Amino acid sequence: MRKVVTLVTVGLTVAAVVKELRKPEDERTWNGTVAMVVPYDFRFPTMARIRERVWNPESDHFLGPRVVGVGWTVNVGKVVAVVREKLAAEGEANGGA
Repeated sequence: MRKVVTLVTVGLTVAAVVKELRKPEDERTWNGTVAMVVPYDFRFPTMARIRERVWNPESDHFLGPRVVGVGWTVNVGKVVAVVREKLAAEGEANGGA
């Protein structure tokens, strides 16, 4: 199974790079989607983009595009926010916070 995932990842990465290289040089953004749903981003990462994708408790989504590469990453900020909300709700339901 690991080999299949690696093969698919490599294939999607190659497809994304080819997609960008087929564009005129001034139209290349190095981010977008491949296979109509899989996000990719090959731009140099910024702190703002890292925070947006890895620690964004205000987001509506648990998964988002990777900071660099092809595929998705977990929005840890959203996960932590939801866990905190559940724990707070359980604490209130049990008679205290």
